[in-house]
Amino acid sequence: MSDSDGKKPLGLGSGRSGQVKQSFSHGRTKSVLVETKRKRVVVPKPGTPPGKGTGTGALGDPSKRPAGISDAEMERRLSALRAAKAREAEEAAQREADEKAREEERDRRRAEIEAKEREEREHQEALRLKAEEDARKLREAEIRAQKKEDVRKPVSAEKPADPAAAEAAASRAATKGVTAAAPRKTDRERDAAADRDARGKSKGTEDSRRTGRLSLNEALNGEGGRTRSLAAMKRKQDKARQKAMGMGQRAEKMVRDVQLPETIVVQELANRMAERAADVVKSLMKMGLMVSMNEPIDADTAELVIEEFGHKAVRVSDSDVEQVIDKVQDADEDLVPRPPIVTIMGHVDHGKTSLLDAIRKTSVVSGEAGGITQHIGAYQVTTDSGAVLTFLDTPGHAAFTSMRARGAQVTDIVVLVVAADDAVMPQTVEAIAHARAAKVPMIVAINKCDKPSANPQKVRTGLLQHEVVVEQMGGEVLDVEVSALTGKGLDLLLESIALQAEILDLRANPKRAAAGAVIEAKLDVGRGPVATVLIEHGTLRKGDIFVVGAQWGKVRALINDKGQRVDEAGPSVPVEVLGLNGTPEAGDVLNVVETEAQAREIADYRDQVIRDKRAAAGAATTMEQLMAKAKADKNVSELPILVKADVQGSAEAIIQAMEKIGNEEVRVRVLHSGVGAITESDVSLAEASGAPVIGFNVRANAPARAAANQKGVEIRYYSVIYDLVDDVKAAASGLLKNEIRETFIGYAQIKEVFKVSNVGMVAGCLVTEGVARRSAGVRLLRDNVVIHEGTLKTLKRFKDEVKEVISGQECGMAFENYEDIRAGDVIEIFEREEVERKLL
Repeated sequence: MSDSDGKKPLGLGSGRSGQVKQSFSHGRTKSVLVETKRKRVVVPKPGTPPGKGTGTGALGDPSKRPAGISDAEMERRLSALRAAKAREAEEAAQREADEKAREEERDRRRAEIEAKEREEREHQEALRLKAEEDARKLREAEIRAQKKEDVRKPVSAEKPADPAAAEAAASRAATKGVTAAAPRKTDRERDAAADRDARGKSKGTEDSRRTGRLSLNEALNGEGGRTRSLAAMKRKQDKARQKAMGMGQRAEKMVRDVQLPETIVVQELANRMAERAADVVKSLMKMGLMVSMNEPIDADTAELVIEEFGHKAVRVSDSDVEQVIDKVQDADEDLVPRPPIVTIMGHVDHGKTSLLDAIRKTSVVSGEAGGITQHIGAYQVTTDSGAVLTFLDTPGHAAFTSMRARGAQVTDIVVLVVAADDAVMPQTVEAIAHARAAKVPMIVAINKCDKPSANPQKVRTGLLQHEVVVEQMGGEVLDVEVSALTGKGLDLLLESIALQAEILDLRANPKRAAAGAVIEAKLDVGRGPVATVLIEHGTLRKGDIFVVGAQWGKVRALINDKGQRVDEAGPSVPVEVLGLNGTPEAGDVLNVVETEAQAREIADYRDQVIRDKRAAAGAATTMEQLMAKAKADKNVSELPILVKADVQGSAEAIIQAMEKIGNEEVRVRVLHSGVGAITESDVSLAEASGAPVIGFNVRANAPARAAANQKGVEIRYYSVIYDLVDDVKAAASGLLKNEIRETFIGYAQIKEVFKVSNVGMVAGCLVTEGVARRSAGVRLLRDNVVIHEGTLKTLKRFKDEVKEVISGQECGMAFENYEDIRAGDVIEIFEREEVERKLL
């Protein structure tokens, strides 16, 4: 190929050339000469060593290589280059496939849109044709009616416009024998033809305008003139379609009632007004405020903005943010039966957790520190009859009063566990008080009936003193004799619970927003804040946004009592909730809300209220004060006393003196104070609480003395307040725990772990420091983290049991009730020493 001037086309070497036709607007085209450059392929000559003659020159002449590059290095670089080219080819193929998929998706969407538009055009065309047909029929009916009216009129009534024409018509009618009043056939045909021409012309004009085309005859005759463009006709069709669909009218501005708190973020204000945030920011700039959409403004400024946009401001208080929480009453048709929530309560060591273990056929007691329950445990149990029961196990120790109260608040049925060999105890009385305060039915489980010293009748008689009358004593409270050790009476207990639940007719609505109570909350190192929640209403699902106390979050995961992940939890189901932004307080209520903004507003308001209360009460504000207060509230032993004085002033002085006695571990709690003689009711309260009665310048009456002798209640009389304070301080000193001093005596490294029959896992150790003693306490360290603390079950040197092993020697160690030991762990050996303390 060559151009017109005879020169060869400009190219990049040998290649193939051709012409490409380019299309432009207004029908213009242009032919362009293009040339495709062929890729150079170098074929090595026969006998050339591998690598020579190639474009890379990887293994070619060493003189042409960079200095210091060996054959192996050059081969490695070639391999990397080939791998990079292969990756580029794969990426190019992937990009081409993605582009093809996107193109297919665009074509599919374009086809759907065109189909919808085509259907809409056909619908509009059908409507237009129908309207034209109706108009044509209406015009024809009018013309026919007019002609009939003309025919019916007499000739004399008509005044001819041309007398000569009228005479000629009359003469013609007379000659042909027809009536002059009737129009001739030719006239009717002429009128009909004119009418058809008029309709055809109007229709043709409309069609031409719709299509936008200009015919040759119209152009030559000058009829029609220039028509509208296709774009104009399309705009007209779109307007007609929008008008038919009711979209043509301009929407009226809606006046909204905007709820306005004390402070509000600009973006939130725009959302509540349904206006653009940029417009709100522009309005604020006109007022002289340079703020962004994420900054807060005060209520007065926000009210001016609201009025400028034509809305109405409604001032609300901060507490109104909680109104979004759903508090509607459930309809009867929405309620379905739910499992009962059963709380196990009673005195410490009366077998509450063991009884629940026997029902669940598990072992939880061994996992609790000291063998007593320190947390509220929530479990679901399915009975042999298929009934599902939710159990709450509350601690019975005196320090866990708030936990027992919390368990009683969310429960439906309280199972009061009383040991048959121990009868009614202080926490038993306290549990009865909690059950009565919560107004829930109670079932008495008399435990430890398998012991020889068991006396169930004594328990029933002891309950009478606290107005708890069981069925065998003629009352309405169910009582069951059980044994957690042998399993006696467990079936009867479950039947009694199911019967009581059936009487209560417990129902809930699972379709509403979830609400529940936080039984326990903790901060887990791996999972963050975790709250154990008992669902009371509705269904909590994964992904729900909720607020609980002063915290909020989005449900990231739900874990049931068996450690399994679930997607939802219905009424009476205990679950662990993950996804909180902080650790809530035990006893807080969880509520599901619609949006994160609502949850954040409610949580911020509650947090502010808590801070205000602390500030008003003069709470700790510095770190030192916070640490001191936390230390003071932890594991505080109390000495309960009852005070009766001769006058009110003496009683108040004694109470103030008692509040000053104690330290961070021991305090004196005045259960009751009053003026007058010591009565029998005072003795009964003291006996239930295990407290002495102090009389200041008063004496006990005869019934009170008899009751005190019978129940073993101590009554002390004082007339000097200093003697009273000294005696109470000495009694409180007896509650102080002995100081425990630890002395580290050695370390041992686990070299190997063996499994020995009848013994279990035995650690082969090397004492690296100090000495290992059989009687000492041990801690197991893994990566410098204490994972177990206990005692040794065995300490052997070769095959002999020894009392101690010195540093540098090997020995075998086995832990008591613990076998999770690994090679590389470190055993820390220590001894404890107790020292008595006294209050100063």
